[in-house]
Amino acid sequence: MKETEISTLGEFGLIDQLTKNFTVKNESTLHGVGDDCAVLDYGGDKLTLVTTDLLLEGIHFDLRYVPLKHLGYKAVVVNLSDIYAMNGTPKQITVSLGISKRFTVEHIAELYEGIQAACEHYNVDLVGGDTSASVTGLLISVTAMGEGKKDEVVMRSGAHDTDLVCVSGDLGAAYMGLQLLERERKVAEELHDEHFQPDFSGREYLLERQLKPEARRDVIAEMKSLGISPTAMMDVSDGLSSELLHICKASGVGCRVYEDRIPIDYQTAITAEEMNMNLVTAAMNGGEDYELLFTVPLAQLGLVEQMKTARLIGRITQPELGVRLVTRDDSELEIRAQGWNAFSE
Repeated sequence: MKETEISTLGEFGLIDQLTKNFTVKNESTLHGVGDDCAVLDYGGDKLTLVTTDLLLEGIHFDLRYVPLKHLGYKAVVVNLSDIYAMNGTPKQITVSLGISKRFTVEHIAELYEGIQAACEHYNVDLVGGDTSASVTGLLISVTAMGEGKKDEVVMRSGAHDTDLVCVSGDLGAAYMGLQLLERERKVAEELHDEHFQPDFSGREYLLERQLKPEARRDVIAEMKSLGISPTAMMDVSDGLSSELLHICKASGVGCRVYEDRIPIDYQTAITAEEMNMNLVTAAMNGGEDYELLFTVPLAQLGLVEQMKTARLIGRITQPELGVRLVTRDDSELEIRAQGWNAFSE
């Protein structure tokens, strides 16, 4: 039998391949693999939302520049972001760890300080987990559970032709923060100076976006206060390009996103220029922004224009028109999934 390299499928292709023959056996399972969260119905007027994320040392984080407390906080937030992306409210988490011998009790206590800070900030409960020995560093698995009203939970699959495409906050900052950290790490290694102190003055926002992201519950709150009803939504974890393709595939639609509408912070732009990096590429493909990408009916344009936490960046089209980026000179470029892929080389 011919063997297939996992990298040829990518993360989501692998998931599709492994789960395609699974069938739903329980009436309570409304939606399983393929969205930000699984959606379960145990009766009543609310649905249960469940999501899980796995963070591996050397793949998702580097402890040479990531403080353990920040890592604990981030590990929780990236899961809560998925709950908010379903228009839900997170309630509980479980945390499981794989710990190698180089970590002490004090190290893990520092990690849990960050986990506790996130639980307190987002009003969620730590209700369980597991620990095990590891031979390859630190492994963190967080599962988050939440709830949403039956008529308010939002999938990726609800976008319709003529819907508006919106995104919260700004994009590319977390990626540029990572580039800064990596650059200074390499400088320290070349100098062989364990006391080397990089100067990040003026770039604090980029570092915060990478090391201590926040889930955008404020966006959900603002939409509810304005009466905006998103038709499809997900968080921007792997890059705007990948998330646009996920929504369009799940909804069976195309889209047009306009380059001059993509929100980018000043620090992101300056840093990209200094590093001779394409700014739009960083914003479209960088990932780890944890902003919310969502679609809303055209009839709600006036409400969208009142939003302070998000902005209009494009529109949904018929599927045969494809998924494209409209550049500043009105050219159209096909959007491809070039964001984070855990199995790429």
